[in-house]
Amino acid sequence: MKIGVIKAYILKELTELVRSRFIIMVYLMPSMILFLFGYGIRMEVTHARTLILDNDQSPISHQLVSKFEHSKYFDVTLSSVSEDEALRRIKRGESDLIIIIPESFEKRLLHAQPTQIGVYVDAAFPSRGVTMENYVKGVVLDAASSVAPGLAKGIIQINQRSLFNQAMRDEDAIVPGLIGLVLLVAPAILAALLIVKEKERGTMFNFYASPVAKAEFLSAKMIPVFLLHSVNIFIVFLWAVYLFEVPFRGSFLLYWIASEFYIIISLSIGMLISIITRTQIVAVVLTVIITIIPGFLYSGIIMPISSMIGMSRVEAHIFPVMYYNHILYDVFLVGEGLASAKTQGYLAILALYGAGLLTLGSLLLRKELK
Repeated sequence: MKIGVIKAYILKELTELVRSRFIIMVYLMPSMILFLFGYGIRMEVTHARTLILDNDQSPISHQLVSKFEHSKYFDVTLSSVSEDEALRRIKRGESDLIIIIPESFEKRLLHAQPTQIGVYVDAAFPSRGVTMENYVKGVVLDAASSVAPGLAKGIIQINQRSLFNQAMRDEDAIVPGLIGLVLLVAPAILAALLIVKEKERGTMFNFYASPVAKAEFLSAKMIPVFLLHSVNIFIVFLWAVYLFEVPFRGSFLLYWIASEFYIIISLSIGMLISIITRTQIVAVVLTVIITIIPGFLYSGIIMPISSMIGMSRVEAHIFPVMYYNHILYDVFLVGEGLASAKTQGYLAILALYGAGLLTLGSLLLRKELK
């Protein structure tokens, strides 16, 4: 490789980024995505509009209602309407949850007789419905243990401890996954424009006619973008730790090395798209489709990879975001690091993934017109 040629191309690319002011988007886009989705995505359901029909009007039913009223998860409204009217309210979208306490509730409970509480949940969004249902079960069990401890006491007791995210904060679960998304999308979009813009302007003929090798051309195109986005590794880390207050329990060196491999993968994806497309619009749209959709579906933000089956599980293992996000969740929340064989394997997969994409890009790039 001719170092002088690569330096000249790097200077040219940096000059164009500064003149076009596109360099602002290099740092603005990742931070915007992190802020918008970090504050916008919420798995926790709070202030569910809850309509309670207390048909028992007993001290125990009042205590149960009080448990719901003093919970941040429910906004309680007591009513004496009929069950049919209550169901009509949930159909009209006026309530999210209906709880019906039957008559003789206290009597049957004190006599250790089976009793039921009616619960109707708006499950138009299944995950939200399941969450509200679990909240109701938790409140009922808590109320039962406080008003009738003898009945709630069983042979087996569960002593539950939440690991890695003890406070069950949404930010701790979402922000590390968003880092994997922004470091996949932003570098790929910028890299997707590097070669295709030369085709549109006609300056690609300079490369065809020059003695510059393909490896020199690709290196000179990717190095400036790689260096610029390497700074984003530290920027998003600072946002995560100091703005969103996500704990960091692992090795920063592991985080940095894995992130650099991941940026190479992202740049290679964009570069491949830039090689095979002819216009910048097509390149950007194709990059968004290839990066954003898998970034959400297979990053573990919305659904754990372990719960996927069939083709969705296969596709998750094809895209690199799954491997990188596993390392991210490890360094932020778990702290196992390279002591984990799985982390070692995923780091090696990222390195092979990047090398494979760079090799493929070099093979697809032609030094002549088709």
